[in-house]
Amino acid sequence: MTTAQEAPSALRTNHRPLAVELRACPDPWDAFLRISHLPNALFLDSNLPETYTARYSFITAEPVEFITFRNGWITHSTSSGINKLQAQPFEFLQKRLLNYQSNPIPDLPPFQGGLAGVFSYDLCHNIEKLPRPLYDEFTLPEIAVGIYDWVIAYDNLQQQAWIISHGLRDQTTPKNQKLAEENLCRLQALLKERSPRPAHASAGRSPIPKSKLSPLTQFSAIPDLYSNFSKSAYLNSVEKIIDYIYDGDIFQANLSQRLLTPSETPSLELYSHLRKINPGTFAAYFDAGFYQLLSASPERFLKVSDRLVETRPIKGTRPRGYVPIEDMAQQRELTESVKDSAENVMIVDLLRNDLSKVSQPGSVKLNSLCQVRSNNYVHHLVSTIQATLRLATSPFDLLRATFPGGSITGAPKVRAMEIISELEPNVRGPYCGSLGYIGFDGSMDTSILIRSFILARGWLQFSVGGGIVAKSDPEKEYTETLHKAEGLLRVLQAVN
Repeated sequence: MTTAQEAPSALRTNHRPLAVELRACPDPWDAFLRISHLPNALFLDSNLPETYTARYSFITAEPVEFITFRNGWITHSTSSGINKLQAQPFEFLQKRLLNYQSNPIPDLPPFQGGLAGVFSYDLCHNIEKLPRPLYDEFTLPEIAVGIYDWVIAYDNLQQQAWIISHGLRDQTTPKNQKLAEENLCRLQALLKERSPRPAHASAGRSPIPKSKLSPLTQFSAIPDLYSNFSKSAYLNSVEKIIDYIYDGDIFQANLSQRLLTPSETPSLELYSHLRKINPGTFAAYFDAGFYQLLSASPERFLKVSDRLVETRPIKGTRPRGYVPIEDMAQQRELTESVKDSAENVMIVDLLRNDLSKVSQPGSVKLNSLCQVRSNNYVHHLVSTIQATLRLATSPFDLLRATFPGGSITGAPKVRAMEIISELEPNVRGPYCGSLGYIGFDGSMDTSILIRSFILARGWLQFSVGGGIVAKSDPEKEYTETLHKAEGLLRVLQAVN
């Protein structure tokens, strides 16, 4: 059991957590199954260890505080009870996290406790004045986050793992070394259990009858799978966006369709198939209590380390080929596509502008543009932008300045979001929002929530979409959503 001896930091605290290295590094998924019964379990599951971006994975549960936000109201749960209040969510979360600030242990994975969870796309209504879509049947919170005392942290590159704990009870009690030691011992015992606990059923309130949902259309020939768009309605919406572009309203907007199917499959069983069939660089499982989120996201939204910010927007997609020569042809077509490159460049410019609001002058730099990255079912164009945050600027300031991500809204962002609210009949919920952590030391790493399942009230939902520009072909744009859905559809086939 160790504490940090030296950890350079500007934080006004001498506190550092305790940590113990797990001598026999357990499989991350096997370890998560052993703690998944604990409240608000979270698995940040970078399960592509051959990539440096996916170097770390994190497991945590039992937050000392759990905070949700919806329609201007915060619900704040602690060991002493539940309070409901009106407050600005970013300011409230920043104040809560400041109560627990801590220096990290050097040379261990970057998330060593802090705030973690989901910022849903619909949080945009708290940032900008935007019209709301017609339907919000599931009434999910716009924020669902916990403040987590302990973390099981993995370095996938080095095949090492540690349990890290601060010894927190609540904001009024000093950090307790004895409690931190108890956590380390208790979690080691849990990890040594002979077999994982059984997969639990989906949480949430009673199932929603199909008759209470927004109008649905049978999706393709797949039984009991529905969309909130008919194909003709989706094509018409693409054409409306193109009209807005030629009218000078926007340069690009993201349009998505939501797919729904009734589901009684336990969420952990579903996720075990997802991580095998469609692994993601920023995959995750999160039990928010109200719902479960199962993500295979390939896209980083925001990372912060020592005030250095990185974002990696994705724009431009082609399906993988069935044989190597076909796969190479698809990749070449993507790199030579003027339309896809233009999409990516527009979003890069948007993100550079967003980052400039909170970054040191002259520090926003483009590291790479339109690099091909390949997943199991699609090729993507990915760019990398970096910047340096101004002094005294927090990750919450950064999140407010850039949320939602440019790659899933459009340019100009506010007008694109207005058009999205007009054309998409349902709220997006967690889809196109962000999931990740903000550590006690101010570090941050978050994903864009695409390629993700949301399991709530008896229904499994997932959305797929793409960026529409002046040269978009409506039929091809619809087909692109099918390519993006393929990995998730294969998961459904595996559990049925």
